[in-house]
Amino acid sequence: MIILIGVGIVTTLTTFYLGKKGWQAFHKAVGITPGVLVYQNDNAPLPLSKLSWQQLNLNKKHLQNLSEQQLRQLKRIDEKVNNYQAYQKALQAQHKTPVVTEQQFVLNKMLHTRLPEMLASHYHLANVNIKVNNGNEDNVSNNSKAEASELLQSVLNNIEQRLDELLAQVDEQQLQELRVMKNYINSHDSS
Repeated sequence: MIILIGVGIVTTLTTFYLGKKGWQAFHKAVGITPGVLVYQNDNAPLPLSKLSWQQLNLNKKHLQNLSEQQLRQLKRIDEKVNNYQAYQKALQAQHKTPVVTEQQFVLNKMLHTRLPEMLASHYHLANVNIKVNNGNEDNVSNNSKAEASELLQSVLNNIEQRLDELLAQVDEQQLQELRVMKNYINSHDSS
């Protein structure tokens, strides 16, 4: 009887030990650290010091006066540009030369030249008081800041819309290629 209890305990401990090691090996294989949970609140304010860009090259100083909504929109734009760049790299890895359309060229110019220029202009208007001789300087300054913010928001919306259209075109191209390959394979199956 004691031998059966001893064998049962050893079997239970061995099963528990091997199960734990297997579970940890599984987590290690997929890149998860067991016991460590990092929660990221999507509604928490974005601290400028921790903002990093995957594709955009923006001066952090020029981002100081942006609203939380504008910072989040810039982050979304950066992620979309990164997705598009990943698609371009995948094409190059398949030894396909990506064709640059006028739409892509204009969007690239907007992202890498015009957007940083607009952010610099917005920063300048938000931080520099406009001196007006007629004593109505605060009202004019606030109007200029409000207009600058509206113009910047309009540009951000335009860029994001263009990116969405471009990514939709990429998805449609990929889907069309899959359809063509399916039709090709189906046409050769029935022979």
